[in-house]
Amino acid sequence: MAKEDYYDLLGAQKGATEEELKKAYRKKAVQFHPDKNPGNKEAEETFKKVSEAYEVLKDPEKRAAYDRYGHAAFQGPGGGARGPAASGGGGGFHDPFDIFREVFGQQGGRSSGGGGGIFDEMFGGGGGGGDRDGADLRYDLEITLEEAARGVEKEISFRKAMTCERCTGTGAEPGSKRVTCPTCRGAGQIRRSGGIITFTQACPTCGGTGQKIEKPCTVCRGEGRTPQTTKINVRIPAGVETGSRLRSSGNGEAGTSGGSSGDLYIVLTVKDHELFERQGDALFCEIPIKFTLASLGGSIEVPTLFGKGSLKIPAGTASGTTFRLREKGMPSLRGGRQGDQLVRVQVEVPTSLSSEQRKLLEEFARVSGDAAEPTSKSFFEKAKKFF
Repeated sequence: MAKEDYYDLLGAQKGATEEELKKAYRKKAVQFHPDKNPGNKEAEETFKKVSEAYEVLKDPEKRAAYDRYGHAAFQGPGGGARGPAASGGGGGFHDPFDIFREVFGQQGGRSSGGGGGIFDEMFGGGGGGGDRDGADLRYDLEITLEEAARGVEKEISFRKAMTCERCTGTGAEPGSKRVTCPTCRGAGQIRRSGGIITFTQACPTCGGTGQKIEKPCTVCRGEGRTPQTTKINVRIPAGVETGSRLRSSGNGEAGTSGGSSGDLYIVLTVKDHELFERQGDALFCEIPIKFTLASLGGSIEVPTLFGKGSLKIPAGTASGTTFRLREKGMPSLRGGRQGDQLVRVQVEVPTSLSSEQRKLLEEFARVSGDAAEPTSKSFFEKAKKFF
């Protein structure tokens, strides 16, 4: 049976950042952890799979191999697993609790209920506190190159979990009250024995608050939050590029039981432009010019993202010559000098001549000697050995 895709197991995109992978794993690990699903073999197997996926993708070298070859990157000559699944000598699966501690143990999560984050909350070391901070959200926003060059303010609309208006986030029907949790008897924690080790975790009935809602809110059913559509204005600074991320503090999902709201991350994509190509802070474009202008020289007006610019064309300009317009490129996000605009000219050769134009060109060719020597002398000297 084919193995499941590691990115699909984590619910992450292939190009996800290290932090996005960690958040995706954190969410799945909490959802399928055996202690959250006692006796559920399917959840336990899923937990092992997502842990295996994260162990591979968190390592840059293993991830690069997986992105290129898939699961075949970790198959030995006989088809047996190698790499992360075989580390440790015995060929068995790496202990998923090591990864779980790595993600949750030292850094802590967004929980404010104790000192050590989600791992302590589930296995001891944390206080009761049932407050849960809201999840961070991602919003993909596409803008034009002109907007990226000047900066722009955008109004965006999205759905998220917001504080329930009926119960004001308490989860309780107005007029009802909270009673002592019958499972933990108000402690907010329960203890479980795991052999010689005793684990302390937040009470599953009250979520660690030590209290239970007597009558849940009829709108949010005790959650304290309801999905709603909201609109916010986002200020996009000049100089952003595809992949730039903006953080809007507190505009993620609402927390529960007094927890703070998460953050909103706006990930930008800059549309391709019909005329300009971006190269870092520089802009590149090609402009066709007449062969008479290239021969005689002159000045032309060229488009820029900030209006018209003037470009001087020296006499005798060859096709493919590149000119530079200082500080007509993209602004720098780091506050440095604005980039330049590079203009490459392509000399157009007329394909249809009137009788008068043809007569004048023939006369030019005769006077200049082009009729007798249609190629340059330097090329002829190099090529004459072939004749």
